[in-house]
Amino acid sequence: MERLLKQIDFLIEIDKLKTILRKNYISDGSKRENDAEHSWYFSVAALIFAEYSNTVIDIQKVIKMAIIHDIVEVYAGDTFVYDDNARKNQKEIEKIASEKIFGLLPEDQKKQFLELWNEFENNITNESKYAKSIDRMVAELLNLKSNGKTWLENKLEYSKVYAMNKEIENGSSKLWSYMKEMLEKNKGLFNN
Repeated sequence: MERLLKQIDFLIEIDKLKTILRKNYISDGSKRENDAEHSWYFSVAALIFAEYSNTVIDIQKVIKMAIIHDIVEVYAGDTFVYDDNARKNQKEIEKIASEKIFGLLPEDQKKQFLELWNEFENNITNESKYAKSIDRMVAELLNLKSNGKTWLENKLEYSKVYAMNKEIENGSSKLWSYMKEMLEKNKGLFNN
């Protein structure tokens, strides 16, 4: 019973992910995306785009990463990828948050979730490289579809967005080729 209660406490706590708003808007630009929506969208995209991975990957592992990668934001909050000041302490803050949130689980599950989360963050394995690519890709697909609403609101320059998204290539050259073309076609949406 103690194990079950810990799992229930964890599930209730991560429900807060639905309240963590990101800077990105959903595709129609009507509202900002929350972390739970992002994790779902990321998971589906990872599954759909798996054939474009640069290497053979364990797609189930990638989907697990997609589902848990932002859970730490229940305590750490969302850090806008283009906010250099906020990103300075992000790793430290999220590391503490990961121990706290995954610490609610039974020990074996805590270990499993922390390992997956750290693998995603360390970006060394084929799965984490692909997952990072998809994480970045889905955000920019929404930006493109919403006519650059997030880019415009935050006065982002093309060069900064291009440099940040070049990471897509690490997991999928094919997806990066597409995104590079789309960014180029939409240069007018940037503060240049």
